[in-house]
Parts: sequence; structure tokens; C-alpha cells
Amino acid sequence: MQSDQSGNGTKYGLEKISAEGEFLGKSLATTLAITMSKKKSWAAQTKGEMPRRTLGHTGEKVSIVGLGGYHIGMQSDEQESIRIIRTALDDGINFLDNCWDYNGGQSEIRMGKALRDGYRQKAFLMTKIDGQTSKAAAQQIEESLRRLQTDHIDLLQFHEVIRDTDPERIFGAQGGMEAALAARKAGKIRYIGFTGHKSPDIHLKMLKTAFEHQFTFDTVQMPLNVMDAHFNSFEKKVLPVLVEHKIGVLGMKSMGDHLILESKTVTPIECLQYAMNLPTSVVITGCDSLQILEQALNAARSFRPMDQAQVASLLAKTAKVAQNGQFELYKTSHQFDGTYHNPQWLG
Repeated sequence: MQSDQSGNGTKYGLEKISAEGEFLGKSLATTLAITMSKKKSWAAQTKGEMPRRTLGHTGEKVSIVGLGGYHIGMQSDEQESIRIIRTALDDGINFLDNCWDYNGGQSEIRMGKALRDGYRQKAFLMTKIDGQTSKAAAQQIEESLRRLQTDHIDLLQFHEVIRDTDPERIFGAQGGMEAALAARKAGKIRYIGFTGHKSPDIHLKMLKTAFEHQFTFDTVQMPLNVMDAHFNSFEKKVLPVLVEHKIGVLGMKSMGDHLILESKTVTPIECLQYAMNLPTSVVITGCDSLQILEQALNAARSFRPMDQAQVASLLAKTAKVAQNGQFELYKTSHQFDGTYHNPQWLG
């Protein structure tokens, strides 16, 4: 693969990782120090305002909360889905999440309809592809562009990097990265990232593989929540590396797809604001009704940086029930692995 240049104009090769131990990141204490030192820039400047944060080295400004795409396609009423998207954009959310495989393409189709009539200009539009070969990735990018009714996607991410073999496959000869770079060169996409929910070690391998190919991702998406902090933690292992390399942090599964709420230990607002208190650029949350959207908007507008005592109190509530991952099934089962059940999507 040809060497690539990241959005901040800096090449990252193996020299950025002088030792494996250094790459694996800083301690949790360092992460907390980073969090505490930057809080002032994360809070809303005025009450009722939608806070925005900088998306890593891209310099883009994105809303502190993002609208998840999966639930958009689950609505029985398409018009209600469109209403949710447009209300979110009108009320200050500009980060929209989606994926080529969500609800058989319905999520992208509905979002495309919602982005008509000038709404596309309000949105920072992200979608994901499953294709790990150049051919599959290129086809899925074109399908996503058609469904979303746009000539460009602001952020394209490789979806479900959940297998140890995924990084080499994506970066290998005729791998998906070739198609993504070609699409970026053609102006069809602006930024490139990846997502995954299975293991922080696989995220680290994906980042290391990218650095070995002199490529730095613009964003990385991963579970960040009050239970992840206790079990096989993305927060402890991956987050410090992203902060170090100025890669945009996309938090997801703040409520563990409702499973964390079933533990009866924390509230939805606590879940959202815990993730917002981390060095996240945006916390993506699914909204299947206007009422749930309003809850997310309120959480963002009322967010104020937590001190260490508040964080410790929240984590104490979940410490016992989080120990074996029973409320993080995306890590411990195949229940959330779309590409495990549909391997043909990978190409």
C-alpha cells in the first residue's frame, strides 16, 4: 500500500511506536489527567446551547451527541424517522451515524430522504461499510452514496473490526483500504475511520497495522460506558492512544444497547454524561422516538464536567455487576456481530 498522509499533514510510521509497551498507551491515571485538563473546552458555553467538540486532527466541529442510524430504520413509520432526523438537525445535532447494513439499507434510505430540502448542509454525515476487499468496499460505498442521496460522505468507517485477522485483510493487497483511499481521492469521502465493539486488543492491532502502513485514521469508534471501565476496557487501553495521536474519539453503546439500563444501577442521563465526560468528540446514541431524542438533547445541553469524586461514585455503582461482562454482550457474545452472521458482507 502506498504511504498516506493524515488530515493534520503528519505522517505516522513505526517511529511513532518505539516500543510495544509505549503503544499500548498510558495509565488510567493519565487518561483522567487528560480529561480533567480539557474540561473547560468541553462544556456548553451557555445554558441550552448544543456543545460542539473538535473531531481529532480533522479540525471539524461536531455536536457532543450524535444521532445513531440503526434505530432510524426500525421505525414502522418512515415519516416519523424523517421527523426525528430533521428535529435533531434543527436542534443542534450535526453528527449523523449510519451503516450500509443497517436494516437492509433502510436506515440509509430514510436518512437520505431526511437530508433533502437543504438538510444535507446541516449534517456531518458518517456511514460505515463492511467490505474488507477493494471490490466489496467500492460497491458498498457507491450503494451508500445512492441511498443517502449525496455526492460525498463526510466520514466513512470500516465497520465491525472484531476479528484478529481484520486489520491485515483491510490493509492487505486488494483490501478495503485501497477502495477507501480511491474514494477519498475522488472526493466521494472526506475522512476515514473504523469501528468495533469486541476487544480493545483488536482496536490496538488495527491502529498498529495502520501506522505500519504510514496511515493514521481520522476517527475510531468504540464502546465507552460505565461498565466498559471495569471489564476488558476500551477506555483504559485504547482511549489514551487515540488522544496521543489526535484521532477523533466516537463513543458508542453508552447504555449498552439498553442492556446497561437493565442492571438498574444507572440512569440514561448518567450513562450519556459519563461518556461525554471522557475525551470523546461525540457520543452516538440511538433515538427511536422524539421523546428519546429529547432525552439525548437534554443530556448534552445540561452536561457539566464531572470531578473525580463524581466519576468515582458512578463507577462504584456499576463495579460489581460489570465484572463478567453480562451487560456488555457485544464483547462476550455474537449477539451484536452482524458480519459474523452475514460473512458475505465482508467480501
